[in-house]
Amino acid sequence: MKPVIGTVVSNKMQKSVVVAVDRLFHNKLYNRYVKRTSKFSFLHLISLPLFEIVKLDPSRPLSKNKHWVVAEIIKKARIYSPQAAAAAIAASASTWMLVLSCLLCLSF
Repeated sequence: MKPVIGTVVSNKMQKSVVVAVDRLFHNKLYNRYVKRTSKFSFLHLISLPLFEIVKLDPSRPLSKNKHWVVAEIIKKARIYSPQAAAAAIAASASTWMLVLSCLLCLSF
């Protein structure tokens, strides 16, 4: 088997993570490409956040359903934090107030 790239969709288990891998195949009858999704479980001792994109390499069977290991983390997930969002909103609001005050000064 070859390495696959997928997205973390579940990290609720203690030492395992579930990754969804999309693949395309050609339907000869309708002459269209069809998208299918497979879910693979793999052993990962450090919990990965949801929606991270990872590369999985095949390995020897680790348990009944686990035969993949993480080769690398391709793209980190963007995690929402309320403090960072509030700071960004405050910064953009102060910038707009500065722009509006400059426009008002120029108009008089």
